[in-house]
Amino acid sequence: MAVSGKGKGKGAGSGSTTTKNFGNARDLTVRLKTARGRSASSQRWLERQLNDPYVAAAKREGWRSRAAFKLIEIDDKYRFLKPGQRVVDLGAAPGGWSQVAALRVKAVEGRGQVIAIDYLPVDAIAGVTILELDFLDEDAPDRLKSLLRDGGADIVLSDMAAPTTGHTSTDHLRIMGLAEVAAAFAAEVLAPGGVFLAKVFQGGTERSLLDTLKRDFSIVRHVKPKASRADSAELYVLATGFRGRA
Repeated sequence: MAVSGKGKGKGAGSGSTTTKNFGNARDLTVRLKTARGRSASSQRWLERQLNDPYVAAAKREGWRSRAAFKLIEIDDKYRFLKPGQRVVDLGAAPGGWSQVAALRVKAVEGRGQVIAIDYLPVDAIAGVTILELDFLDEDAPDRLKSLLRDGGADIVLSDMAAPTTGHTSTDHLRIMGLAEVAAAFAAEVLAPGGVFLAKVFQGGTERSLLDTLKRDFSIVRHVKPKASRADSAELYVLATGFRGRA
């Protein structure tokens, strides 16, 4: 099962790192005429994209996807991305989170480092080393470690997602499985005090993963940024203060 980051669209700029007030967005609702060959679900997705203020803002500000605003909002509140840190972005395509991370850890200036991995191609991003490889491949963790300064990281981000089936229980198990794999990798590479942020689904983090994170980190919390669509089951688990490997 190949996994990738969520989000559509590409851009080249670094953009602003502040969130906007999208509350007035909008009386201007775009509706599409049903096109021949377009499914009803595709129709709904297109209409939602065209009417999404975060999609418009991402294009305007040069972010690769609306997902950039999710990381911006979370970091604006909890302030874990700092200059000089080493960051791994799992499931990075199309690159919105890597853009934000590179800007905030000052990777372009050579102070911080960002390593991104996805089986999908990701256009070059200033200050980011991109590995085109499925994170679930057996050699992926070691490939990532070999690229990291001193073989370790300060932050592991995971916006990985598997293709949805439409079956709620199955989709929940898939996303939780990816979160567990990401957490296991984080425990291998994080320096003491490190941070882990991963996508899960509402309904909460599975007890086994939550117990592991509470054992390994000082603080574990669930967060849902405003940039996550209200009708989405998407949720994030943020674990801070990695206690270090035993």
